Amino acid sequence: MKADHYDEFAASYDAENSGSLLNAWYERPAMVRLAGDVRGRKVLDAGCGSGPLSAALRDRGAEMSGLDGSPAMIELARRRLGDDVPLTVADLTRPLPYADGTFDDVVSSLVLHYFEDWHGPLTELHRVLKPGGRLILSVNHPLVRPFFAPEEDYFAVREFSEEYEFAGQPGTLTYWHRPLHSMTDEFSAAGFRIVTVAEPPPSPDTPAELLTPRIASGERTAFVSFIFFVLEAC
Repeated sequence: MKADHYDEFAASYDAENSGSLLNAWYERPAMVRLAGDVRGRKVLDAGCGSGPLSAALRDRGAEMSGLDGSPAMIELARRRLGDDVPLTVADLTRPLPYADGTFDDVVSSLVLHYFEDWHGPLTELHRVLKPGGRLILSVNHPLVRPFFAPEEDYFAVREFSEEYEFAGQPGTLTYWHRPLHSMTDEFSAAGFRIVTVAEPPPSPDTPAELLTPRIASGERTAFVSFIFFVLEAC
């Protein structure tokens, strides 16, 4: 899927994203926790969308920059973040408009699973990181697609599409399923060392009505949705 495909439903996606269980109460809090203390650190939000993660990290003292392939998403991010966060329309499959070693950290929230080829984007993100810098990312958990489509080959890198409704507006998202070993192989090939693999629970502040009864009651602690990595640029 081309990133500017989001232009068709950018505002409704942003509205859904702002309060949904998976984004507002699960994925975004997990990314913030993994980023840790970002005070004074230069951080690139690669695939920033409408900017909620950039806003959260800026509020914690990070010096943020952002890029996204969707002009409509960048416009929403400008409205959220104001003029103090440089934002760029850019394609992760092409050279990025930053010098080598510009950033202490890169965050990439639910982005890489849109690409068949991970080598180009990961190599560029490695390039713009300082030595020892971190890439903190989330993608679809590799067990999700086999759960819903058990007839498909888990070990194959394959494309699939899903229909959604974002704040009442329909939208189609196209992803690439990738087995876990393929993800870790790609990280190593691009020059990263894996520091953390996380499958976190939702935020403890999640409203109970958004959770399944078994999680709300404490019978289960988490669910399978996304997987998170902290990588170090070698």
